[in-house]
Amino acid sequence: MKRKLFCTIPQKLIQQPLLFTLVNRFKVVPNIRGASVTETIAILSLELEGDDANVEEAVAYLKEEGVQVETLEDGQERTV
Repeated sequence: MKRKLFCTIPQKLIQQPLLFTLVNRFKVVPNIRGASVTETIAILSLELEGDDANVEEAVAYLKEEGVQVETLEDGQERTV
């Protein structure tokens, strides 16, 4: 499964190793499609690939941590 996401990461999470955690804990492969990071916010266009259950758990983890996650449909792109 591949899932395209648009993530808004709040200031308190910018220094956290979120992608490292996704790879190691959930065994998904992140592909960064675009990003913008400032001292106060990070915006990330991300594609996650892996087993369906692992991708779902990875998205749930991001949301639980406080990341605002939007799922992008096929053909829908957001530029950063």
